Amino acid sequence: MKTYIVRLAAMLMFIGSTTTSCGQKKQKLVWADEFNTNGLPDTAKWSYDLGRGCPNNCGWGNNELQYYTANRKENARVENGKLIIEAHKEKFQDANYTSARLVSRNKGDWKYGRIEVKAKLPAGRGMWPAIWMLPTKWEYGGWPHSGEIDIMENVGYWPDSLFATVHTGAYNHGQGTQVGKAISVKDLSSSFHIYSIEWMADKIIFMLDGKEYHRFNNKNSGSEVWPFDKQFHLLLNVAVGGNWGGKFGVDDSIFSQRMEIDYVRVYQ
Repeated sequence: MKTYIVRLAAMLMFIGSTTTSCGQKKQKLVWADEFNTNGLPDTAKWSYDLGRGCPNNCGWGNNELQYYTANRKENARVENGKLIIEAHKEKFQDANYTSARLVSRNKGDWKYGRIEVKAKLPAGRGMWPAIWMLPTKWEYGGWPHSGEIDIMENVGYWPDSLFATVHTGAYNHGQGTQVGKAISVKDLSSSFHIYSIEWMADKIIFMLDGKEYHRFNNKNSGSEVWPFDKQFHLLLNVAVGGNWGGKFGVDDSIFSQRMEIDYVRVYQ
């Protein structure tokens, strides 16, 4: 019994804090979803972005083909300890595909910290999964001026691709000036990996399984270069097609496709 108690205490200490990759002081777990309850995602932690985006709603989106649904288990559910975000080929509203885009906006918003998501990605031409962050209040103006942090993006026509990117007023894909890095990882759709950032006042470090592969430094050049001093929230989604994900079309034979998420943890 004593050995069990010691092990349990050690486990709780590990869950409650972690040491950063930069050797900084331990951080405290401030927000998490372990996806332990089957059913729809926890409404205390997640909301949905709904609809097509551009060109139909044209407030967000990249000409993607899916309709993002809400409160629909076919597209977003917790099952056997995992969050499942699943894309289907089916007619829904004005679209031929469905999927889900979960957001923590106003339920999980942070300025700085370690954001960590353990996930396994979908596969196939036309898939475009993402784990990313947007500003909660857009205090520096509309996109891209208030910033975007792409912790993980993958495009199915390049199955081994892992992208980490930031977008700002000065650096964004609208101008072709976005700042990012791509690396090749062979088992993104067959194995779980930990996608994370260490976000500090002077830099954002992007990591795969705890190992740094990209960083973006604050050059103290103003908000057009560094808008990352405000609260941001997390987004989890699987897009179909779009300007980037659909560059080489969509293979309809692959559906359905899912992103499985084992946990989301935020430390500060």
